[in-house]
Amino acid sequence: MSSLGGFTTAGQPALELGSAAEISPERDLRTVAGRAGLIAIVLTGALLSLAALKTSTLLPQSIAVVSSLPALAGPLLPLGLHLRAGELLATLAVMFGGWIAVVLCADRLTPRAVILAMAGFLTVVLLAPPLFSTDLFSYQEYARMFFGLHVNPYTHGSQVLALDPLAPYIGDKWIRTPTVYGPLFTLLSGLFANTATTGAIAFSAYAYKTIAALSTVAITAMLWRGARIRGVNPVRAVALFGLNPFVVLYAVGGGHNDLLMLVPATGGILALLSGRERASGALAIVAAAIKLTGGVFLPFALLAEPPAGGRTLRRDVLLGAAVAAVVSIGVGIAVFGTGLVQMFHTLSQVQGEGGWQSIPGFFSTALQWQAASHVISMLFGAVFVVICLRLLWRVRSGELDWIDGAGWATFWLLMATSSILPWYVSWMLVPVALSADRKLAKAALWFSAWVMLSTAIPYIPHGPVILGFQT
Repeated sequence: MSSLGGFTTAGQPALELGSAAEISPERDLRTVAGRAGLIAIVLTGALLSLAALKTSTLLPQSIAVVSSLPALAGPLLPLGLHLRAGELLATLAVMFGGWIAVVLCADRLTPRAVILAMAGFLTVVLLAPPLFSTDLFSYQEYARMFFGLHVNPYTHGSQVLALDPLAPYIGDKWIRTPTVYGPLFTLLSGLFANTATTGAIAFSAYAYKTIAALSTVAITAMLWRGARIRGVNPVRAVALFGLNPFVVLYAVGGGHNDLLMLVPATGGILALLSGRERASGALAIVAAAIKLTGGVFLPFALLAEPPAGGRTLRRDVLLGAAVAAVVSIGVGIAVFGTGLVQMFHTLSQVQGEGGWQSIPGFFSTALQWQAASHVISMLFGAVFVVICLRLLWRVRSGELDWIDGAGWATFWLLMATSSILPWYVSWMLVPVALSADRKLAKAALWFSAWVMLSTAIPYIPHGPVILGFQT
């Protein structure tokens, strides 16, 4: 029987494969490939972390141009090295290839090896300066706007703090954009609102990175437990998420709140698998209160088949979600007023801007018809809605497992979104890690490959222009 990352063709766990009694690791090419993948991920992670300080394409644009970089450089400042475009592309390719090898050969790897590799990968990325994105500076600025100046971040962009020490660090695209994050995250970010000095800015930046790293550890721990409950390979589950370049290099490296959002989202899935239905519904709403995407799993949890059989709406899941929603919306409106509703309009505007890296954006660019962008986005959105309704119906009728359904829904959400960023891949990895659906796993790997390719093209000098994506 063939296998994919620890699953047999029948979809059963293959933990017993690769034991010393059956297979000699020295002669097993898949064992060698998996171990080589682990080494490649850690080494390339260390190389990129060292290179970030002197390779401007690895840094957020605002850090690359401000004079206070040493405060954000961290302990690797004396060790920086420069990577040219070809070297950077090769390093990213080796890292991504290493992750693919580890996922496909997870049944030949020990938990200890995978966990040590993840620890090493997280450590070297944590030591690096903030990578790729300016988002963590926007988190600080929105908090400073509200808690420092009492300006509503849901109705105003950061241009109101033009003279603030944080202003030079905000990405050009986001200066006039109000926040699109949930009220719970905006309130929590108040802990890092005191950014009056460069040192405080640097401290907050590394704090967000640390939160992202700890979130990754928490998620992988829950995935391990969830995988054992589901009867799938927990080593594969941990490798799929905890060693993914988009999770560690991009999401942790950039301190993104997507990982914090996935903690209650994953906790909600695990709670339902453990029979704690009210907690499951409540945690799904908590995830959405951090970032709206966190609620994508809830409809499938509501229709999940109860252990005792019968395919009715899970009332306790709904009750937990309803109570949490009333509390979160009530607190959000009490603190931020009706301006909170503006978040949906802002999110629509941000998504409307799109980008050729997304699937709808790619087709719009390929047609070379600017007016087609809006039509294609609407078409993909309509297809996503139809697919989700079909998936929900199949879950309700018992034809499809609810976690598999949530995984496919998240996959099609990413396919349909008009603006895709590398760390968004983390959204679908949680249900994929707990799924026994080999087709879903393959779809996730192919989509990850597309995101890596589209992410790498801008590193090629004039790459987007040469390929016709920009003029």
